Amino acid sequence: MARTEQQNQQIREARKEMIRVEALKQFAAKGFAGTRIKDIAQAAGIAQGLMYHYYQSKDAIFTDLIEDALDKLNQASIHVKNMDNLAKNKILYAIRKIYKTIETSERFKQTCCLIAQAENSTVIPVDVKILIEGKRDLPYEIIAEVMKQGQKEGSVVEGSPHELAILFWTSIDGLSIYYATHKNPGYMPDYKIFAAMFLKEKNI
Repeated sequence: MARTEQQNQQIREARKEMIRVEALKQFAAKGFAGTRIKDIAQAAGIAQGLMYHYYQSKDAIFTDLIEDALDKLNQASIHVKNMDNLAKNKILYAIRKIYKTIETSERFKQTCCLIAQAENSTVIPVDVKILIEGKRDLPYEIIAEVMKQGQKEGSVVEGSPHELAILFWTSIDGLSIYYATHKNPGYMPDYKIFAAMFLKEKNI
């Protein structure tokens, strides 16, 4: 019996997701320059020719992965911003959620490595760098707003909210990359140590 259009669409979506998963592994392990579209197709279990029905190039896959990751991060940041709560609770919520994600999601850690590559490599496509520049600042701006809110409430340490936001996100990136690149990284540092960089002791 012939497949329905809905079934065909589900198959296409499943294949595209498999390509994304395997491409992310390849890019995170080998870097952009060291990854071949042939290797992605082989890892995904599909013919190289079929790959081009989904992505026209390695650049297109890389761009899609970066855009998807940044969009999800921005959505999560907006969620934290819109919480009807004190700033200290927003910060603790964000830290706990990110810690859990680092501990349980290999994809998140690989994505952090991917974004770090894209920001620092000279071989990454220019349009990818432009994409990152257009979307990467929102989480910093949102956390800066939360830090400023917390300072007004008396729960956040003194200092530039913007600088505190930079410290927050670069520390998260560093933790993610560390746990993505070490085979036996051990336990995550106590989240209270991380929170103490931003919250006054009585608020942790």
